[in-house]
Amino acid sequence: MYFGHHTLKAIIYKFKIEAMKWKSHLITTLILCSFFSLQAQWVTNLNEFTTQESFDNIKVIQLDDADDASSFVIWVKEHVREHYHEKHTEVVYVMEGFGIMTLGDKSNPIEKGDYIFIPKGTPHSVRVTNNQTLKVISIQSPHFDGTDRHFTKPD
Repeated sequence: MYFGHHTLKAIIYKFKIEAMKWKSHLITTLILCSFFSLQAQWVTNLNEFTTQESFDNIKVIQLDDADDASSFVIWVKEHVREHYHEKHTEVVYVMEGFGIMTLGDKSNPIEKGDYIFIPKGTPHSVRVTNNQTLKVISIQSPHFDGTDRHFTKPD
């Protein structure tokens, strides 16, 4: 079977695009698998984490802690002050609620199901936009001991 020069180029181009998509999916899958295989020493249903006691603005429960990552369930009633992490990358997944997340100089609405990637050194904050408490999962890498949180403005 003979393909014209332009047809063959189009087929090769389409193949390269598909290969790039698969490579991207493979890398993402491998990263997630490596993280979860390290963390899979136990399994829990995150929907079972609730706040039984009252709290003022922020409540944090640590889920897991290792040399390479720490994970938390965090509830926010009002806001999280703008801060940054010099040595940590943070990933936030919204489980419940609505808010406005500010990363650097950009603000975006967030809601259940949203995934937010926060590179180290990026100032970030969140403000709850209704009366429902915001519930998120926060994963920080490497291990987070609470000392790498630098507020940009006084309280």
